[in-house]
Amino acid sequence: QVQLVESGGGLVQAGGSLRLSCAASGRFFSINDMGWYRQAPGKQRELVAAITSGGSTNLADSVKGRFTISRDNAKNTVSLQMNSLKPEDTAVYYCNADVKFASWSGSSLRYWGRGTQVTVSS
Repeated sequence: QVQLVESGGGLVQAGGSLRLSCAASGRFFSINDMGWYRQAPGKQRELVAAITSGGSTNLADSVKGRFTISRDNAKNTVSLQMNSLKPEDTAVYYCNADVKFASWSGSSLRYWGRGTQVTVSS
């Protein structure tokens, strides 16, 4: 079984910064892309940022220039540095990982963390 555990959420004033981290544990071969999604009350879950195993990144337009995603393949971790936070960034942030279980198979499974709350006050 694969577990994703997030940390680093909290309450911050507008303009402030937070850093989210996510660690994957369990028995698996490797992780393809990892990412962060968020879900605000009454809204659908949306992609915030994603990063491939090779380091290519994809960020939502709403966070470009403010958020940075990074990962450590050796430690199976992904982080999201969030700067210049806005009240509209308030949401539960979820870690996501596409996990491979064998080197000879292209199949993979996606896993989700339980989420961490980020609240930005105005």
